[in-house]
Amino acid sequence: MRHLILATSAVLALASCAADERFYTVPDVAPETLAPVSIRYSSVEVLEVSLPDYAGRQQIARRQADGAVAAETDVLWADLPSRGMSLELARHLGRITGVQVAGEPWPFNDRAQARLEVRVEQMLAEANGTFRLSGQYFVAPDLGGRGRTGLFDITVPVAGPGPSEIAAARAQAVAELAGQVARDGLR
Repeated sequence: MRHLILATSAVLALASCAADERFYTVPDVAPETLAPVSIRYSSVEVLEVSLPDYAGRQQIARRQADGAVAAETDVLWADLPSRGMSLELARHLGRITGVQVAGEPWPFNDRAQARLEVRVEQMLAEANGTFRLSGQYFVAPDLGGRGRTGLFDITVPVAGPGPSEIAAARAQAVAELAGQVARDGLR
């Protein structure tokens, strides 16, 4: 009987923890903020974005005043960050370029003319009220030719201290990254 009471208490404690979790989606950016860019490829495959460990977790990370990166266990991204960011990037690139863009695995019978790989070094809300997204991208043409690479270091303001404001800043940073990749990597 004692084991049953302990087991029931443990299940109830876990259930109450799960009930306190809050999930945040990344809002879409206004389409007018995505300036059209003509590129040299008719199709682009976006590989899954590589994120640092703290950014790849479902918890929303913030840099503290002392420089430490911390995340609350009950404030979570609604999607796995690498998957979500890859989908965001593909959606924005499709809107910006007007060409066929999809995440891996490539869902069409033909192959994409180019592959985009993004390696993120930093992706978090900074203690100074900004959101930082930095790293490097690589564009590899399918039929040979010279690939391209570029560095990015994007900082956007966070409108407030809450997770919703961080999610909106992340959306803006990824949209800016898509614009930079289209202009500098895919043209």
